[in-house]
Amino acid sequence: MVDTLVNGTPGDAISIHDRGLQFGDGVFETIAVQSGKLLCRDAHFTRLETGCRQLSITCPDRSLLEREADRLCASLTSAVLKIIITRGMGGRGYQPPENIPANRILSVHRQPVYPSGYYRDGIDSYVCGRRISHQPELAGIKHLNRLEQVLLRREVTATPYPEGLVLDPQDNVVEGSMSNIFMVKNAGLITPDLSRCGVAGVIRRAIIELDKAAGRDTAIRTIAREEIFEADEVFYCNSVIGIWPVRRIGNKAFNSIDAGIEIMGKLISDNCIVPVS
Repeated sequence: MVDTLVNGTPGDAISIHDRGLQFGDGVFETIAVQSGKLLCRDAHFTRLETGCRQLSITCPDRSLLEREADRLCASLTSAVLKIIITRGMGGRGYQPPENIPANRILSVHRQPVYPSGYYRDGIDSYVCGRRISHQPELAGIKHLNRLEQVLLRREVTATPYPEGLVLDPQDNVVEGSMSNIFMVKNAGLITPDLSRCGVAGVIRRAIIELDKAAGRDTAIRTIAREEIFEADEVFYCNSVIGIWPVRRIGNKAFNSIDAGIEIMGKLISDNCIVPVS
């Protein structure tokens, strides 16, 4: 079975001169696959195009990417598809050559399995010691330069917690080390403003749209560290884990995990996240 395509050809090799390798010059998407179908398909391809546009990379045609994705995933019961778009081949220096064709890499991976209790009972979490820096020109997009997240995941995996809360240099809440975060206060959803740093996740967007469809507006704003400990509920989300309600951050226990579980059910019904077994 073919599990990797590089510019449409089966294989796993790319030139050492590719700017994705040299500088992290590119974007990527991580998409859950269920019964051969890409979940939240349109939203992922739209964000891929947005990221390319923000970096002035010519994104490959969507129909081409979709055909290659379907070729890899059509027979898969449960998997994760990763799509990488790099600026293409360049020289040694930072300045990219003009009019170079982008490279595309599509690969499929095993869907990770997490304890059912993460979804049913919620997780314990903590505040990461490392901070994430501000860079408004890269904020929101899923670019390839992810060394901050590499360091954060190394920190988290050295603890007993499955996820950690990430702050910026001013001690404002940004996200989890591999996820977005929402808090619930007085029955209203609040999520951090990501205009200065962080990844604007596809599931984050889906939750905001669900809230809007219900006649409510999710508050997108700065959340100071102390505010998260005053929340009624907190949950993490991304395309692979779905939703993890949080029962505790450090010594702070939250009153409920009901909103996270309810939203999880809606996203499963809408084929946005993988059903929880």
